[in-house]
Amino acid sequence: MNYHNITKDDMLNGEGLRVVLWTAGCTHCCEGCQNPETWDVAGGIEFDEAAEKELFEDLNNDYVAGITFSGGDPLHPFNRETVLRLANKVKQQYPNKTVWLYTGYLWEEVIKSVDVKDIDVLVDGEFVKELNDNNLHWIGSSNQRIIDVQKSLQEQKVVLYESK
Repeated sequence: MNYHNITKDDMLNGEGLRVVLWTAGCTHCCEGCQNPETWDVAGGIEFDEAAEKELFEDLNNDYVAGITFSGGDPLHPFNRETVLRLANKVKQQYPNKTVWLYTGYLWEEVIKSVDVKDIDVLVDGEFVKELNDNNLHWIGSSNQRIIDVQKSLQEQKVVLYESK
């Protein structure tokens, strides 16, 4: 897997101060995307042991609420295995920290092919330029949903996330 950046103390991509891993690779190619430089799966740099160590050192800070996977698309086929492994490792080492994941895929597609047990919040749906609303919190267009993954799995239906 390649990535473009690790952002520290981010407040725009999920609740609380977060560490954000910006993955490389996206086939959605949404018009008006804020991160088109992340579309190329071969772009960025290789996610290696040093990058993983950096992520977990940042998560070690008590004031960090958790990790957010964004991109690109963390659920691009080239990214899934590493992202899901990292999500599991975060939940094992930091059970009180949250895992957020942004994807252009819809929830209904995701749950058919991805084990989301270690994800707390999933933001789904492609960015739609015509539905852009800068007043929305944590999403770029009104078609996107902020999904409480654990409640959705329990209730076997989409349950939207409620800010704490």
